[in-house]
Parts: sequence; structure tokens; C-alpha cells
Amino acid sequence: MKMLRALMAITAACLVFAAGGAVFAGEQTFNEQEQIRIANIPKVSRPPKFEDFINGTSREAELAITDFRQSDPGDGIPVSQPTTAYLSYDDKNLYVVFIAKDDPSKIRATISRRDAIYSDDLVKLSLDTFKDHQRNYFFVANAYGVQLDGININGSEDLNFDTLWYSEGRIIENGFVVLMTIPFKSLRFPNTPEQNWGILLTRAIQRNNEWSSWPYFTSRRLPSWQGQFGDLTGIHDISPGRNMQFIPYAGFSRANYLNDKKPGLQHDTENDFRAGLDAKMVLRDALTLDMTLNPDFSQVESDSPQVTINQRYEVFFSEKRPFFMENSDYFQTPENLFFSRRMADPQFGARLTGKIGRWGIGALAGDDRAPGERAPEDTGYYGDRAAVGIFRLYRELGNESRIGGLITSRDFAGSSNRVFSLDTRLKLTRNLVLTGQWIGSRNRGLDGDSRNGTAGYLRLAQSGRHFSAGAYYRDRSPDFEANVLGFISRVNIRETGGNTSYTWRPTKGNIISYGPSFSGSFIYDHDGTLTDWTVSPSFRMELPRNSYLSFTHNERFERFADIDFRRRSNVVSVSSQWQKWLHLSSSLEHGDSVNYYSPSGPFMVKSLGTNFTLKIMPAPQLQIDETYLYTRLAADGRGTVFNNHIWRTKANYQFTRELSLRAIVDYNAVLPNDALVSLERSKRLGLDILFTYMLHPSTALYIGYTDNYENWRFNPAISPLQREHVGFPDTSIGRQIFAKFSYLLRM
Repeated sequence: MKMLRALMAITAACLVFAAGGAVFAGEQTFNEQEQIRIANIPKVSRPPKFEDFINGTSREAELAITDFRQSDPGDGIPVSQPTTAYLSYDDKNLYVVFIAKDDPSKIRATISRRDAIYSDDLVKLSLDTFKDHQRNYFFVANAYGVQLDGININGSEDLNFDTLWYSEGRIIENGFVVLMTIPFKSLRFPNTPEQNWGILLTRAIQRNNEWSSWPYFTSRRLPSWQGQFGDLTGIHDISPGRNMQFIPYAGFSRANYLNDKKPGLQHDTENDFRAGLDAKMVLRDALTLDMTLNPDFSQVESDSPQVTINQRYEVFFSEKRPFFMENSDYFQTPENLFFSRRMADPQFGARLTGKIGRWGIGALAGDDRAPGERAPEDTGYYGDRAAVGIFRLYRELGNESRIGGLITSRDFAGSSNRVFSLDTRLKLTRNLVLTGQWIGSRNRGLDGDSRNGTAGYLRLAQSGRHFSAGAYYRDRSPDFEANVLGFISRVNIRETGGNTSYTWRPTKGNIISYGPSFSGSFIYDHDGTLTDWTVSPSFRMELPRNSYLSFTHNERFERFADIDFRRRSNVVSVSSQWQKWLHLSSSLEHGDSVNYYSPSGPFMVKSLGTNFTLKIMPAPQLQIDETYLYTRLAADGRGTVFNNHIWRTKANYQFTRELSLRAIVDYNAVLPNDALVSLERSKRLGLDILFTYMLHPSTALYIGYTDNYENWRFNPAISPLQREHVGFPDTSIGRQIFAKFSYLLRM
């Protein structure tokens, strides 16, 4: 109880600091009010030519911006390497040219696949086209012109957004030059004669941990990202015009898989051909209607490796299917009420997203064949489909505040699930933000059982360059059910938590920043029983070349299966990009854990876990990633509970910006002690080869091959004793070759 009272006191302190912490944010070394923050962009009669800037030809027609200033590691001091951006536009496109001076031998740049350049030196254009200070497009390119794009929502980046734009980049004798061409057809903006957008121009120099921008951007001091943009004015009489897109696609696969319902090791062969059409129409420049016929819901990229055994709650895997990824931020709320992977096998889909004035709207409808396909054949609903509908509406309130609602609905056979939600984000002061949500659910199961529940969430957070703090409260009733379409890890909780941190940022020496942080939480169920508490003090240090070192101590209490467990653990994490051709990161956790799946009931164990990643770039076109995850549980005096080894080798060779070859080898071994844990011994080996030719995300050709092997556990002739000593995986359980092609028709 002493620990609990201490935790409650610290959480209360977090609330006090959050309410009054703005006083810590007044320190600064540069007065941003003195910097010109308006870019009055000129219209040009001809597009800028890349060679003009390579050759140093004078271009007086463009607006030149030179006053780039650091937000990290400095606070308003000039960029360490001279940087100039030239801006202009014509009837169809926005043009931005960056001239970034530097020593060519020190520039970090790779010829990599799209969206994989955040470890490179780069330049970035961010546009808040609705000037709502909440959502902006960003376009990024490295020194070779390789692209990355996305949408930023209140400081959180969503890389699922992909659109058509053009870039050129080249390393020259005194730095590099990048030309970005952004078609107005690729943007959404108000239907008005004169545009007034927010703009931020950014340059990153990775070896210095340096991010600089125009206008000066106090990212560490204020919670708002878009609220610190400059004003982009001077754009008149533009429109995407007739903006329709059609993306026909065709895909073929041939699979050979092990049928474990047949005796022996028998394989079946299956051919599959699928073709369809995605259509996109822009309505009044700001609303986007997406429709699809026999949609392309295939997943080309494989999931990142994660530890999935001895987990108390479901493990989250992010969405990778294109239809669900685009504009997914319109359906996001503080609690994750729409997890699109719940729609496992849809046949059609339609989505409307966009803004009308201060109103934002998102609507999605589709079906899912998976529930009917998985149902037993003797049920009355075998082969039926689930009907899914999502509706989202929000209203902006002043700058950086809004209120909204979300409704999700799913019907299958005689079952139904409805979720209703109201949420808000309120900027109370310059540094203080309040986020809240109320949710109600109504669920009817296939057995006719009905349950209604509620949930709520409230968070108060204050940010600063040195001091940050936050506190939250979460409540989910026992009968709350949102996991039919959402991702809610657990219910029947009343949780209170908080966090606070302080960071010193020396102006001299090799340490860029350092400081302590603290987080804690406690959870009761709705009967008033304490089920969990956590206290986690930590210390973090930042060094040059994107190097970090942190130490965390965890004190935990957990109640599981009516048994109380008191746990301690220590975590050490390190990462570095010390050399431009070598990046590494690693974490090691050692301490106490719980064996949740013991045949005789849960008990305390000692745990060891490590996560190691190594990225090697011997040439600009070649990248090799090594990932190793290891987990071991052991019981005092009883031996090892299990060992879990997960190893991934991933190699990508980029012949050109469009053409690449990628290979992945995955190995996963689960080696349990059957007397101590209910896990199946297994060893799996997977091979994934993918050839890609991508002009842009909507026009691409993929040719791939996958093969998965397991050990002999499928063979009924192998005795249980022999299975204990099974060696390397030697039985193919499924191999597939596939090809997929899509093409963008834009009108």
C-alpha cells in the first residue's frame, strides 16, 4: 500500500505539473517573432529546370529562403551548413528546390526503396493546405531524390499516405540539390480563389543529430506541430480541375501447400487469378471518394517479426493493405476503435474522406467473407458475409482544437456490434492539451446474448523543451465490446497513470541531451480490486550521430488467475548511426516475469529478452538488415521454461529508384519444456523473394516467391519422443509464386 500511495501522489504531481508547467517553457535562445514567417510565392511562366540549379544559373523568378534555424540540437541557432530553398508555382504544380551545401564525403544517402530514407540526410516540405493547424502533407527526398511522403496529424506521422509527385536529386561538389514538383492534383485544399497555406521547410543532417527549418520551429517547446508553420501566400486561381483516377490491377498466384487433414505429407495445388479496379474522384477539391470493384487487398510486404508467445494480450500487427492505409487517419480516435485488419477478406469497399470548411468527414463501407468461410459447414451461416460500416465526423474549434464522433457497425448472420464515440482535443494554453473520449458499445452474439458497455479516456499533457508531463485516466466496463472492429487490449479496468521528464541540453561537449523520466500507472477492476501497478524510472542520454543510451528500472504488480505477482526488471537500450554505412540498435531486459501458460497454473519465473538489429549499407544501392529477438524464461530449481529464437535477414538491392530486388529469410524456433509450459515445439523457416518495378505507388509490378518450412511435427509416423529432437525445418508447408500489376490512369 505504501507503493500504491506513492504512485498516486506522483500521478497527482504529474497533473499539477501539467497544469502549471508552461512556466518551464519560456527559455529560448532566439526570438522567433523577429523572423519573417511569410512566403509570398511567385507564379512562373516556365517550370524551374534542375540543371539551372546544378550549374548555378541565376533564377530571379523564384522566391529564395535562406534563414534556416535549428530546432535540434540547437535552439534557434543558424543551420550548420548553408541551405537555400527556392519556391514557385504555375497553373498545375508547386515547385521547391533545395540547395544544401555540405562536404560530399560526409553526406548520408542511399538509393533505396520508396519511404525508406529516414536515416539519410534529407530535405522536407510540409504543407497545411487547410490552415487548420492539425493535419498536413509532407514530402521528403534524400540527396538522390528518393521519395518519402505522408500525413502528419497533431505531430504524429502517418506514412500510409502515398501520392504522385516528382523529385530529382544529385550530389554535387559542394553538397546536393533536390527539386520537388508537387501537382495540385495530388493535394486537397479549399475551393477558394486565393490560397493561404501553412508551410514548413526542413533539412536534416544526420551525423549532427541536426534538424533545421524555416520558419524557426520550436518543436521541443510546444505541443503543436502545424501551429508553428509559416504562411504560404500568393497562390491564386488554382484547382486540381477534373481529378479522377482509375487503377486497374491484375494478380495471379500458384500455391502448393501441405494439407494436414490428409494422412502423411500430402500437398495440394491451388491457382488464383484476381483482377479489379480502384477508382478515385475528388469532389470540390477537398473531398475524396474512393470506390473499388473486387478490391486489391493483397499484402506484398511481410509483417515485422514480433514475440507472440507467453503474451497475456493480443499482439498488434499494423495494416499493410493499400485501400485501408490511405486516409486512415480520418478514422483514428484516442482509443483504437477501427483496426482494419479485422476485415480479413473483403470483396468490395467504398470510402469518402475530406474536409468542408471546418468539418472533417470519413465514411467507409465494405464486406468481409472471412467469418462465413471460417464457419463450420453444418451451420446456417456458412458462406455468409459480414457487413461493415464506419462513419466519422469532426468539427474544428479555433486553432488546434476539435470535437468529433465515430460510429462503427458490423453485422454477421444474427450477430451485430455497434460502437458510438465522442472525442475531443482541446488546446487549453500554449503548452497544455486536453484529450478526451467517451464510448458506448452494444453487442449481440451469434448465441443471442446481448451486452452493453461503456468506456472513457481522459489525458492532460504539457510539453516543453526541457520539462514535459502528462496524466491520464482510462475506464472500460466489463461488458464493453469494441474488438469486433477495434483493437482494445483488455476491459473491466479503471486505470490512472502519469509521466514526467526533464531534459538538459548542453551547448558544449559531446553530450547533446540527457535527463531522467518517470512513468507510472495503477489499475483496478470494476469490483474495486487492484489488478496492476507499474513504476518505471529511467535515464536517457543522446550523443552525436544519432546515438542514444537509456536505462530503465521497472517495478510491477500484477494479478492474474487470482494470484498476485510482484515483478522487477531492468532494461538497457543502445542505438547508434556512428558510421553512415552501419546502424545498430539493441535492448536487453532481465528480471521477473510470469509463465501464463503453465499446465499447473501460472507462476513466477526469471526472464531474459533481447532485441538486436543491425543495418549494413556497403553500397548506396545495397542494404542488409539483421534482426534477432531472443526470449528465455526459467524457473528456479526447475530449469528452463522455454527458449524462443526469432531471426530475420533482409537484403534489398536497388538497381534504380524504380527497380529493386528484396529477399527475406525468417527463422522462428519455440523450444518449450512441456512439463512447465503449454506450448508446441516448433521450428519454422521462411523464404520471401520480391522483385519490384515501381514508377510510383499506384503503377507497379511485383513478382514474388515464398516458401515456408517446418519440422516433422505434421508427420504422424514420428513419435513424440522423436519430435523432441527434431532438427532443422525440413518439410515445406506452403510455397507460392505470384505476380501483381497495377497502373494509374489519371484524368
